[in-house]
Amino acid sequence: MTLPTSSPRRVAPEGNSTEKSMEHGKVEQGASTPTTSDEDADLSRLGLQSLAKRDIGPLAIVGLGWNICNSWSAIAATLVISISSGGPVTLLYGIVLIFVLGGACALSMAEIASVYPTAGGQYHWTSILTPRRYSRGLSYCCGSINFLGWIANGAGFIIQMPVIILSLASYLDPTYIPETWHIFLVFQAFNIAFTAYNIFLMKRTAWVHDIGFFLSLTGFFVITVTCLARSGQKQSDSFVWTTFVNESGWSSKGIVFLTGLLNPNFIYSGLDGAIHLAEECTNASSAIPKALISTITIGFVSAFTFSVAMLYSFTDLEPVLSSPLPILEIWSQATGSSAAATTFVIVLSSCGCFACTGALQTASRLTWAFARDNAIVFSPFLCKIHPEMGVPVNALLVNWALIFALGCIFLASSTAFNALVATGLILQQVSFAFPAALALYHRSQGGTAFRRVLPRRKFSMPPLIGAAANILTIVLGLLALVFYDFPVVMPVSASNMNYACVVLGVMGLFSVANWFGYANKRYRGPRLNSVY
Repeated sequence: MTLPTSSPRRVAPEGNSTEKSMEHGKVEQGASTPTTSDEDADLSRLGLQSLAKRDIGPLAIVGLGWNICNSWSAIAATLVISISSGGPVTLLYGIVLIFVLGGACALSMAEIASVYPTAGGQYHWTSILTPRRYSRGLSYCCGSINFLGWIANGAGFIIQMPVIILSLASYLDPTYIPETWHIFLVFQAFNIAFTAYNIFLMKRTAWVHDIGFFLSLTGFFVITVTCLARSGQKQSDSFVWTTFVNESGWSSKGIVFLTGLLNPNFIYSGLDGAIHLAEECTNASSAIPKALISTITIGFVSAFTFSVAMLYSFTDLEPVLSSPLPILEIWSQATGSSAAATTFVIVLSSCGCFACTGALQTASRLTWAFARDNAIVFSPFLCKIHPEMGVPVNALLVNWALIFALGCIFLASSTAFNALVATGLILQQVSFAFPAALALYHRSQGGTAFRRVLPRRKFSMPPLIGAAANILTIVLGLLALVFYDFPVVMPVSASNMNYACVVLGVMGLFSVANWFGYANKRYRGPRLNSVY
């Protein structure tokens, strides 16, 4: 199918005007709200031009950011990881730890996003903040990591849908045993459906993110209260707050805890989702930081409260450990009603639909931005925006094809596919560390040097808090890169090996090949030419 398209052109950066605008803070705290023309002018000064229409309001971008992470439902869908790797201790204290580390990531990105709200996000910031000699290489590396991470995230989000739905089918009909190919077919059906929705309906139904936000918080409240009210026999305080479960085979509790952090970390999977919609958002310099901070804050409150309530509500741990969908067994035990448990799973799957829709929307904008900068093969094709649909149709279709291919891995090995899902989270955290490390570098050069590249705008942090946030962001990136590659189960065999390191290696080879085969001579990221 051939679609009429239009593509953005690169605009030559305005050196002197950029320095005046950025160095002296054209939009500072207390300044008037920037108009769409102001925001587009700022993009032009960075050498960027966007044909995207700014039709996402501040509340909608908050809803989008929340729907992608959907923290309490992320805990519910991936509970099996923490249950076997530390149990209640890893789950609860892991959420607190991830809130601190993830909060640092949100603060670090919010500060930079308030100055440079672009669809490229982390890799654009890396390009801007890196000394010229290393700018292209480092920003391409960050962009590749972020791009591949969002493709993996898209597959990881969508796979939850068939797992949840077919586990419910097995629960309602114990004679039904889901086969691998069943999961594969449902996965691909959802991949097609979410992609089609993004192409044909997303721009006409921007309010869908508001509905998802309302449904998620309502579902969280109703499920939490119902489980606590209906559960007859509660677990003891000692079980909830001090029980450490080690079904992994690791002898070190520290390693068990750190590998089990993958589940709490999923509450912020896709944290940068709102960032990549910045060029379609009104008043993005203030709306994006608000979306990041609200996602972190509401996510922690809902995920922690939900987890505590669920741990108190169920009665028998063994069936939970052996269930393909542990949260379904917990809801069944807590309510004593299969109808209530079924209803809750329907709510969970509905939240998953909103998350997947938002994830594919965000991933396509990142693909489009990367192509606009001539960073990937077929960039002239991928950077086009459909004039009628108002979305990057080609980027959406290519992302669909990539996710389709990744779904085929599930047919060969669910273990390898699970490693792929973990890889998405690893790459996300590493992409956050790039601009955070560069911001920390500029802080170390003194306040004047820092303000030249990051002038104060709608969101800024005191120097010490900013430095601490940058350091913790780097720490989480390193922690994810190391410990999320560890085998979850010992002893290691071909069937239970964590292949995340292998997936990372393959992705690295593709990125290197693309660099030398295409991007090395073509890629140009945004720069502040007159600053340094």
